[in-house]
Amino acid sequence: MFFTKGKGMHKDYLTSFELALRDAEIADLNLVSVSSILPPRCKIVSRQEGRKYLRPGQVVFAIMARAATNEPNRLIAASIGLARPADESQHGYLSEHHPTGETAQKAGDYAEDMAMEMLATTFGLPNDPSLTWNEREEQWKLSGKIYRTQNFTQSAEGNKDGLWTTVVSAAVLIL
Repeated sequence: MFFTKGKGMHKDYLTSFELALRDAEIADLNLVSVSSILPPRCKIVSRQEGRKYLRPGQVVFAIMARAATNEPNRLIAASIGLARPADESQHGYLSEHHPTGETAQKAGDYAEDMAMEMLATTFGLPNDPSLTWNEREEQWKLSGKIYRTQNFTQSAEGNKDGLWTTVVSAAVLIL
């Protein structure tokens, strides 16, 4: 799997989305949206490494967040949050978050938290008091097990002249 992000701007909504996909270097792929499970033992590689395994026109599964606006100066963000256990034999979780009015930092933190909370619910722990964030070590602890989180966020301000501005963030699966 690799992560990517991009932004595009154009007078037409669809073209701004296409330009965001180009910026993310995934516009030449046929993207199929899938739910948000990180497979056990899934290796995360750079976008450049991942693209070596993909051909233009190929059908590719992805988890994608996207946001668009034509409102001048409107802050938008698209964020993918990742929660993965230290034990790579367990599955992890991804989340998509696409807010308006949030900074990239706030959107990214929220996406990470959402991924971790969704992963916790898969273990039947919706309100587990042992779910804690260790700020110093930047990791979650759930029932004594350590989980790492991170996010991949693209943000932008709406064009001052009202052009469509689109942001995307994606986790692209390589089969």
